[in-house]
Amino acid sequence: MADVYGQGKATSAEEAAKIVPRAEFRVFESGVIDLVSERMWNGRTVLYKARRMPMETYFLSVHTNEANVKVREGLLDIKTKVDETPDGYEVFQPRGKFQFPVKKDDLATIISHLQVDMNLDQAEYDIDTFISMAREHRELAVVNVEKMRYGFTIDEIICEYANVWFNGALVETACAESEDYSGMKQVIEELGLASKPNTNYLRAAKRVVGME
Repeated sequence: MADVYGQGKATSAEEAAKIVPRAEFRVFESGVIDLVSERMWNGRTVLYKARRMPMETYFLSVHTNEANVKVREGLLDIKTKVDETPDGYEVFQPRGKFQFPVKKDDLATIISHLQVDMNLDQAEYDIDTFISMAREHRELAVVNVEKMRYGFTIDEIICEYANVWFNGALVETACAESEDYSGMKQVIEELGLASKPNTNYLRAAKRVVGME
């Protein structure tokens, strides 16, 4: 079974720019797992292996919900919102996965997407130093995120439901993502999610930690 979530390896900004981004529709809501698990069995569903993801560290900015910056498996990973479909699905373009220690110029670019100022006076930064700098920054919040994900596809549309813990607080989520927007719309409707608000990880984490 293919790994729809990708491999944990470094990717340059140039390589990331070649990746065709998928649109995503995501719901965070109590009871959404039961809703999706009841509706997903339609004869066209292909299951993927459940995965408990490694601990991730998200960096939230008071200035934007359009720069997804996180550390996972020792890589500093960034995606930025580049588009939104007519149905409100968000499109995030990968911008690269950077191995620590991260070079000053790469870190400066990432920080610029978070729309904050940070004094960078070293040639490179290790993971602990960057996390400490972010924790001390008054316009950033650092959130530990754990995920237990249950993946599947319907008509080749990538879907999942998951338990997510933001700094230990449990929330439920479900999503669909694809380059096929019309196919996404059909699957989202079939899963009973169409009337619910599209909420990305950044907004959900901010609500849990009190940033909005």
